Amino acid sequence: MPFKALGLSPNILRGVQAMGYTDPTPIQLRAIPTVLAGKDLIGSAQTGTGKTAAFALPILTKLDKHSSRGARVLILEPTRELAAQVETSFRDLARFTDIRPLVVHGGVGYGHQRSELRAGVDVIAATPGRLLDFIKEGLKLDSIEILVLDEVDRMLDMGFLPDLKRIILACPDARQTLFFSATVPPEIAAVAAFALRDPVRIEVGANRATAQTVSHAMYPVAQVQKFELLLALLERTDFDSVLIFSRTKHGADRIARRLKAANHSVAVLHANRSQNQRVEALEGFKSGRYEVMVATDIAARGIDVAGVSHVINYDVPKNPEDYVHRIGRTGRAQAVGDAFTLMAPEDEGDVRDIERFVGKPIERLKVEGFNYAPYEARPPRPENQGSGGKGRFARGGQQGRQGGGRFGGGGGGHQGGGRSHGGGQSGGGFGKSSHGQGGQGGQGPRPAQQQPKPKKQGYGTSRHEGSGAGPAPAESPSRQPAASPSGVRGFLSRLRGR
Repeated sequence: MPFKALGLSPNILRGVQAMGYTDPTPIQLRAIPTVLAGKDLIGSAQTGTGKTAAFALPILTKLDKHSSRGARVLILEPTRELAAQVETSFRDLARFTDIRPLVVHGGVGYGHQRSELRAGVDVIAATPGRLLDFIKEGLKLDSIEILVLDEVDRMLDMGFLPDLKRIILACPDARQTLFFSATVPPEIAAVAAFALRDPVRIEVGANRATAQTVSHAMYPVAQVQKFELLLALLERTDFDSVLIFSRTKHGADRIARRLKAANHSVAVLHANRSQNQRVEALEGFKSGRYEVMVATDIAARGIDVAGVSHVINYDVPKNPEDYVHRIGRTGRAQAVGDAFTLMAPEDEGDVRDIERFVGKPIERLKVEGFNYAPYEARPPRPENQGSGGKGRFARGGQQGRQGGGRFGGGGGGHQGGGRSHGGGQSGGGFGKSSHGQGGQGGQGPRPAQQQPKPKKQGYGTSRHEGSGAGPAPAESPSRQPAASPSGVRGFLSRLRGR
């Protein structure tokens, strides 16, 4: 069915043709008639399948032209990049009308946004925080006819629920409300009951499925060789543009520096970058000035670049849903793409979670000719067993293994360990530290009555000496046993008599 059969206005159809759209996607085919009919909607589809146009096209048709009554459409987005891209989509599709869209987000001054709101706009694409700032200044939302919550699951993950409720309450009760999201977890039901009236549920494709236009695989590699393998993949892959995901902001900066040293043109996108830097990075990546962009998960749903040919997960995401969104940055708008994930031994638990989430195993591949270091695969973690402590002040996991690090967590009981020893109800031994090896640890829970502290008996072999029912550490041959209390008193008496 072509777009012209969906009931869109002639001026909006001209915008569709100018954008180069030919046939509507499945989510567009089902959502556009529902929105035009004025019904509330919960729409979910795989990322990259045209959700923005699925609500933009019918909304613009309903608006028809500019009105001086105030903003009639409010679209809430979790990130600045998404808000800016939605506003751009509305502007492009409405190019043959006088409808005025505006983007409202933080990271920039208030002046331009404030003056545009006072001049009068029809569509506001906003992030919750900046919009609430304007509401506190006196912005009224009583003219809103259509409220759109886009990427609802992501907004809930980011803790926007209280802000969303305040904004929804500021809108008129007599409105049309649309929820759009790539996934619809159960938490959305509570918000839907609060905000929607008898919504139509449209679900296209499996919520947990990866896009069929994306080929994805895992590349097992030792942690210390990740960057070497990244360079090898870039050298041996015929790519147009590559989006690399890092788990942390500092990690993204470090990867970008090393790629620049290897003569790659690189942009960086994460929350520590200023708004001007983020805009420049995105525009440079879209225009081809940068062949590689290194980003955190801020970009997993905030980038809509048609030419991304490859996605590389330098770090395996902790959340399986983020994996689907990350690799969905390629293969968009019916195009094909490839996604590679660098998997270290410590990532295997997260990879198994991802495979359970998408419902099938993910292929493991190797780069021919790459000099791999030994890869020691870890066995599957038993249920209810947490990982051991890591780092300087790590905790023990649930029934966890002994941790490493300077003050690594010991084997935790049911409730995790402490600073330098694994606690818990089953009693963990003191962890191994740079100050020596602790003892074996207690055999069970402490009695309710606190026991008096035993007197120190001699010098230990370690700063963090073990206590409990385990065997005492061997006495160091270089130290003598401590003198008895009477011997100490006699020595002090003789010293005072001198």
